[in-house]
Amino acid sequence: MTAPALPRTDAQLLHANRSFYDPLWRDAQLVAPQSFNTWPLVCALVAASQRRLEVAPGLRPRLPIKDTHFVDISAPALARLSRGGGLGVIGQIGALPLPDGAFDLVCALDIIEHVDDDEGALSELARVSTPGATLLLSVPLHPAQWTAFDDFVGHRRRYEPQALQHKLRRHRFMVERSAIYGMQPKSSRLLDLGLWFLLHRRARAMWWYNRVLMPLGLHFQKELAWKPGFIDELEVAEIILICRKSCAA
Repeated sequence: MTAPALPRTDAQLLHANRSFYDPLWRDAQLVAPQSFNTWPLVCALVAASQRRLEVAPGLRPRLPIKDTHFVDISAPALARLSRGGGLGVIGQIGALPLPDGAFDLVCALDIIEHVDDDEGALSELARVSTPGATLLLSVPLHPAQWTAFDDFVGHRRRYEPQALQHKLRRHRFMVERSAIYGMQPKSSRLLDLGLWFLLHRRARAMWWYNRVLMPLGLHFQKELAWKPGFIDELEVAEIILICRKSCAA
């Protein structure tokens, strides 16, 4: 285990995240939302939602692409989503270029752990959400489980469950259901090998990623097992949450 890196400025974080994700999305294939284990849930949520937003999806969107608003720092990713009928705009989660109360379904998976000001990020998600809106959120848990993978992909933190729930409540988001989530390999050796190839043999790494590793990861996804409230188990490395924005001011 290694500790999280020292805080960086917004400009440094933006550069670090773009340095990782822009090349990844230029070389990666778009994976349709229907391929993910979130799709059954999304179908139910979309049926009750007319205005939807997904923040920082890259080329792994979970909401239907057509007519969904997307905000991302990656121009290559947004260009691909726009070709599928998505409504994309360059932006960051801490300053969403969108009006107040514009969406009744907001999706932000694997994003708030990437920014230093996660309070500001949650505030923005709350700002653009209508009262009663649904927020679909995922985060990594437990600082003690920090690895080199967290550093490599630009994580700023892992969350202690109790602290995360307090943060969400401060921004009027109440956790309704949760499930174990994530496709990160459990083998540290496999992670180290994959990171080395991404850094030193990028073309070969992307060939394996697109044609072997990603299809295998999708094939072996488990059905999400939803439980009421917040799962608080030490062995859970990442969690996905269904939250409801309170109608009370």
